[in-house]
Amino acid sequence: MPAFEHLLSPLLVGSLALPNRIVMGAMHTRLESLDRPHERLAAFYAARARGETGLLLSGGHAPVPEGAMDEAAPVLDREEQVAAHRAIVDAVAQAGGRIALQILHAGRYARVPGCVAPSAGRARINSFEPRVLTLDEVRSTIRSHAHTAALAKKAGYVGVEVMGSEGYLINEFTSGVTNRREDEYGGSLEARLRFPLEIVRAVRAAVGPGFLLIYRISAIDLMPGGMTPEETATLARGIEAAGADLINTGIGWHESLVPTIAAAVPRAAWIDAVRHVKQSVAIPVMASNRINTPEVAEAILQSGAADLVSMARPLLADPDFARKLRLQRSDEINTCIACNQACLDAIFSERAASCLVNPRAGREIDFSDSRAARTLKLAVVGGGPAGMAFAVNAAERGHRVTLFEAQTQLGGQLEMARRIPGKSEFNETLRYHRTMLQRLGVEVHLGRRVDAEELAAGGFDEVVLATGAVPRRPEIPGITHPKVLGYEDVLARGAAVGQRVAIIGAGGIGFDVALFLLGDALDSTEVERFRRTWGVDAALQGAGGLAPAASRTPWREVHLLQRKPGTPGKTLGRTTGWILKALLRQAQLQMPAGVRYEAIDDEGLHLVDADGQRQCLAVDHVIVCAGQVEDRALHDALVARGMSVHLIGGAERAAELDAVRAIDQAARLAERIGG
Repeated sequence: MPAFEHLLSPLLVGSLALPNRIVMGAMHTRLESLDRPHERLAAFYAARARGETGLLLSGGHAPVPEGAMDEAAPVLDREEQVAAHRAIVDAVAQAGGRIALQILHAGRYARVPGCVAPSAGRARINSFEPRVLTLDEVRSTIRSHAHTAALAKKAGYVGVEVMGSEGYLINEFTSGVTNRREDEYGGSLEARLRFPLEIVRAVRAAVGPGFLLIYRISAIDLMPGGMTPEETATLARGIEAAGADLINTGIGWHESLVPTIAAAVPRAAWIDAVRHVKQSVAIPVMASNRINTPEVAEAILQSGAADLVSMARPLLADPDFARKLRLQRSDEINTCIACNQACLDAIFSERAASCLVNPRAGREIDFSDSRAARTLKLAVVGGGPAGMAFAVNAAERGHRVTLFEAQTQLGGQLEMARRIPGKSEFNETLRYHRTMLQRLGVEVHLGRRVDAEELAAGGFDEVVLATGAVPRRPEIPGITHPKVLGYEDVLARGAAVGQRVAIIGAGGIGFDVALFLLGDALDSTEVERFRRTWGVDAALQGAGGLAPAASRTPWREVHLLQRKPGTPGKTLGRTTGWILKALLRQAQLQMPAGVRYEAIDDEGLHLVDADGQRQCLAVDHVIVCAGQVEDRALHDALVARGMSVHLIGGAERAAELDAVRAIDQAARLAERIGG
């Protein structure tokens, strides 16, 4: 039996023959906001087509301006826009791929003045108040979806996906939470489903037979009062009868208080909801959300829960995912770790998306796949994320690379991060780099602390210092007391920690240490624990798929202290920080801000709180997470010897450890070095 036989098997969807079951799901990229946007989009999609992805779905295009995600988001509503789309479609076709366009009306999620909704009520995640659609406008919106579909067909797309999930406009019509209309499009279930069914019928009429029509359904709303499984099944059957060729499954609304795609969510956590949709219809169904490895994808298809798998961010991480599978090189896949740091966090900060583990994503035209003009002998000092990424990228360009790491294993900060509950996906990043370093012939020396003399004698043309950062020790009386530990003592060296703990510093590392100490509620292998923690109905029978969350009684008392005033956690990720804070609140973490540290002694940590009151936290241990400073011990000595030296990652700037910046710096330096 060939490996991944289900995943790599062909499938006829409607009249479209797909070579495999791997689909790049639609995602917002904001590449439109960069220079040369159409060239970037064409290169972005073409790279995934060359990687043998079975079907690509474009980012969402609004059928009308008031339905755009924001004022910079794409709209397809005019004939003169077709030419730019045709260039993208042609690039994909020339690369051997197929691409469909997603039609997305953001409804009350649209961050634009004049956004609209079926009923009054501002979304929790939007500052704009929506205007209620009139009956004529509802009908006009149905026609606008059909018009955009016709334009997509004219541009050469093989199909369209109608976005009916995640709390956008169509989903707002199907749910009684947001649809309180009293006309023919609101009230009963039949009335609430009229809007999506009429859209599918109108789109099919506009594009005719033989053009792929996908509908993205909300398999589980994760909203109080959301649709029941029976209602979802009724909608799925109606969508099939209305003319859809394929149903894609979306999970949760964007304003839901349950995480759906971050690393905190177990792999394939939502497969039961997908299976329910699959059992309701005869047309193919696609699974989505937290499917990031070929093993997980294959298991889903083998179980019969779905016919295809949608992988959006995994194809940001590695555009050659499908090709590597076909060539039986799955160990070389650069796996998505669901960190959201360079993709979704960027999008919600009005920046263009890329990928932490693959900085080329969305920046394909800024990089070359050619070998360097001059082959150099390069030394890399430091085997953390920056050092490993540089070594791999430089070796791929043909350079002879030697990597020195003082510790006995590669990873640096990633070696600690992978131990945090919910961050075990970093193991995949370490696996990828170890595999590629070996494949590319990089000479790796572990447990080797090199000095300037040794590097100078090694005949290296260039030296890259990726020595990272060292923890900063604040000047507090008693900072050398035996009960004081550094975060490296806890995360890397396994130091024993008592029942009562104070953490100095509420940055990202402070939050990680707090989570490490308070338990494993985010263990990404435990689906049932995830459901209990977040209040997901294990039987998936209730409205919205919700159930009461389980209470937790932590065995440790932890105080996460912040010297600055204001709410702790402001530097955490835009789309993941709320998850971490919610879990820690559930674990009864104390998070005082605006404190001043006075001393550490046998009694504990003496401080002055934000109200000016002195107190002593009677703790067993004080863990210092007070920032880092650059480790540049080698730099000056090498420069003094006249050697060419480059600083990347934490060694270049350590104010806030940033793997996105570190790996991006590494890739860009490897692109420049040697011409």
